[in-house]
Amino acid sequence: MSKTLTPDICVIGGGSGGLSVAAAAAAFGVEVVLLEKGKMGGDCLNYGCVPSKAIIAAGKHARAAVDGKKFGVHVDKVDVNFAEVNAHIKDVIGGIAPHDSPERFRSLGVNVIEQAGVFIDADTVQAGDTIIKARRYVIATGSSAFVPPIPGIDEVDYLINETIFEQTERPDHLIVIGGGPIGMEMAQAHHRLGSKVTVVEGFKALGKDDPELAEVVLKRIREEGVEILEDTKVVKLAKAKSGVSVTVETSEGQRDIKGSHVLVATGRAANVNGLGLEQGQIEYDRRGIKVGDNMRTSNKRVYAIGDVAGGFQFTHVAGYHAGLVVQQILFRLPAKENREIIPWATYTEPELANVGLTEAQAREKYGDDISVLRWEYAENDRARAERKTDGLIKIVADKKGRLVGVAIAGAGAGEMINMWALAITNKMKLSNVRGYIPPYPTMSEIGKRAVMTHYGPITSKPFVRAVIGFLRKFG
Repeated sequence: MSKTLTPDICVIGGGSGGLSVAAAAAAFGVEVVLLEKGKMGGDCLNYGCVPSKAIIAAGKHARAAVDGKKFGVHVDKVDVNFAEVNAHIKDVIGGIAPHDSPERFRSLGVNVIEQAGVFIDADTVQAGDTIIKARRYVIATGSSAFVPPIPGIDEVDYLINETIFEQTERPDHLIVIGGGPIGMEMAQAHHRLGSKVTVVEGFKALGKDDPELAEVVLKRIREEGVEILEDTKVVKLAKAKSGVSVTVETSEGQRDIKGSHVLVATGRAANVNGLGLEQGQIEYDRRGIKVGDNMRTSNKRVYAIGDVAGGFQFTHVAGYHAGLVVQQILFRLPAKENREIIPWATYTEPELANVGLTEAQAREKYGDDISVLRWEYAENDRARAERKTDGLIKIVADKKGRLVGVAIAGAGAGEMINMWALAITNKMKLSNVRGYIPPYPTMSEIGKRAVMTHYGPITSKPFVRAVIGFLRKFG
């Protein structure tokens, strides 16, 4: 026998965005129902951000042994136990999972129903034998790996982000299809842990990032031994004695690459199937659910946040969206998404981080009336001491000196970008950065040094020199 619930808010999806909405609503004493058919914590905790950073960390330790000779520290042999690497990944997930568990959220006052939610009309969702008629709905179902229809792909065993972290034996030769952030992170990490790795990318690897900074990262990964094939089409997949054969086509013709494992990392697809969106009068397309800049769908009762909303596919964006929705539902205050303040990072080594507009985007928006300021890691004393001199910071400002974009390629870029995200969010200017004092020696000094180059030409201006000369006459 079905039962009917009438909460203030019904959240569909227990990933980072959905959990944030549910926790915030419950904290204010609002009745909220959370529907999750799979694992709480969503893709990020179980198959994405957390396990990927765990394996990247393991790879860094293996690489540190190799790089130790630069410091006079010599290690005879690096012995990687891949089963123990996998245990490390599982332990990291296990340490975080209780924070996202159904039990914890029930203790917060959230009514957690471990069932899929399906719209049966514009006002109603069904979850198992429960009917829900909420005042507002928030869809936060995330995304899944997009697997392109490559000929032969159904005939081979391939890995995606949901299965690669289940491997307890090291891949002998990992072929990565896709040279985006996920593909490049996994390529470098597995190579550092002892796998031969080949990356196949149809266009340019890390193609959504500033090409000048992306090249810094790709150069290092190639130097470490990863083969990166760009402008290369995957023609077909087939079984081979070694595991799998990938036929690729370049400007020079076709070739077969034989490997033990193949990872498909060709992007993400919004999880819209099975939600009953048509019955819910919610418009969507192949990118995801259509939303306005306030995250509201075509059904005014319903919001969509995170990956399923078809924009930036980052965990922190889902959390940002959650805040926008809570502000509107609970406090009746208007809120709009601003993508120009959203930072993102790729956790290769060196790291690659961005916030705001790239140089190309800034030139498209403002023309040539912008300032582009750079400073190399090689000119930083701390980077020299750490022997992490690959990379640079690039700062873009408009004609009034307002910061509009920052990109960093280099050690700690993902941490450094936080300060610049704050600056751009608060519409700060180059003059604000000029006035702050970074501790010495830190790599973060590269930002201050880059900004100071903006003021260098002032020292040679005749008027400025004339003023200084005049003032000197007074002692």
